[in-house]
Amino acid sequence: MDDEFRPPTLLGLPSYLAGAAARVGHRLLVEALATHDLRLPHFAVLTALSDFGPLPQHELADRLAINRSHLVGYLDDIEQRDLVRRERDPQDRRRQLVALTASGRAQMRRLHEVALRSQAEFLHALTQPEQETLVALLRRVINANDKDRLA
Repeated sequence: MDDEFRPPTLLGLPSYLAGAAARVGHRLLVEALATHDLRLPHFAVLTALSDFGPLPQHELADRLAINRSHLVGYLDDIEQRDLVRRERDPQDRRRQLVALTASGRAQMRRLHEVALRSQAEFLHALTQPEQETLVALLRRVINANDKDRLA
């Protein structure tokens, strides 16, 4: 088989390449998380809380670009597993704060390793410097999009 199996015109479109590559990486990550009986949105919530600390529920949804009503279902799932807790914000009783539990922090440490292994498999065709360059470029695209979206 030739090096390029797909139509060259499509392979010349960065958005097509990014989407096709994302589907491969997404599949590997989803499969890895499924072995822990979690879905990608659950992992995203746990990751955000691990990185940022407790957040108001609406801010968590906004930071993850998740529909606020969908977030409630994801939180219900992982709260039942004692990975997060919701409580009233003492600064504003109208808001719910979401935080990791001790179990959630421990699970997040395990899941971080699982995610890293899935991504190493995903990017195995690239050298470490190439992987770092790819991540830096994709972050620039995402950050610019977030700035535009939030402006």
